[in-house]
Amino acid sequence: MEFLILTGMSGAGKGTAGQILEDMGYLCVDNMPFSLIETCIDLYKSSSIHEKICFTLDIRGQEEFSELIATIRKLKAEDNCLCRLIYLDATDSVIVARYQESRHLHPLVLTKNLPLSEAIACERRLLSDLRESADWVLDTTGLRPVEMREKLEELLSVTRESGMIVTCMSFGFKNGAPTDLDLLFDVRCLENPFYIPELRPLTGLDAPVRDFVLTMPETVAFLEKLYDMIDFLLPLYRREGKTQLTIGIGCTGGQHRSVAITQALAAHIREQLADGGRRTVSVVHRDIRGIGI
Repeated sequence: MEFLILTGMSGAGKGTAGQILEDMGYLCVDNMPFSLIETCIDLYKSSSIHEKICFTLDIRGQEEFSELIATIRKLKAEDNCLCRLIYLDATDSVIVARYQESRHLHPLVLTKNLPLSEAIACERRLLSDLRESADWVLDTTGLRPVEMREKLEELLSVTRESGMIVTCMSFGFKNGAPTDLDLLFDVRCLENPFYIPELRPLTGLDAPVRDFVLTMPETVAFLEKLYDMIDFLLPLYRREGKTQLTIGIGCTGGQHRSVAITQALAAHIREQLADGGRRTVSVVHRDIRGIGI
């Protein structure tokens, strides 16, 4: 099993790093009392549910730092256990700026009644042994979240095989547009198969409706422009660290036009490797069960 200890200066980005590690498949446990870590690790070892665990720790456990260092050394000596410590750091000026922006209080401002600058200096002294014991010290000064992700993936030798998770969703505007869409395209401008009696009871999953929608000259032109836009945007989203993207295609009832076009778009994305990596593509037809205009 693999265990990470994530610690470092308050304000250096442990919260952001924890979210990134969760995306990388780690079960993240925040502020576990140091004295219970070894017990928890023994419990996780007896379970096959989680193979990668990350404990996020901060200055509030300072009385047990020596015990933590001893525990880490013990774990590293075990043959069937990989344990590493990541220490996040940043310059004092950046930490001060982050606290001023977030309006949060530094832990030592509360517990020791110190001004922020003195609290930061005191924390550096208290964490010095942990910093020396770290496998990696990551300076987050000036790092954007996407750059922090890249650094952590590099440190942990993670290869993002799955690439971006793309969801293509059809829906009907009469039932309300989904609220979790990143991109939305309205295809109500195309001729509606609902008004053709023999197509009305069918959906865009059925060949007669699919062929009707996708062979219209307007649809052919629309798909050409849509594919071009999506092929342009996906690598840009990926470069900025976005791991999930939901594309909505809406018609009036979510039965015919949007369904056929969503199927075509998903098939196109699966075929394209414009960003140099694989993508996981899923399809959701939100309103397919009802019959509507």
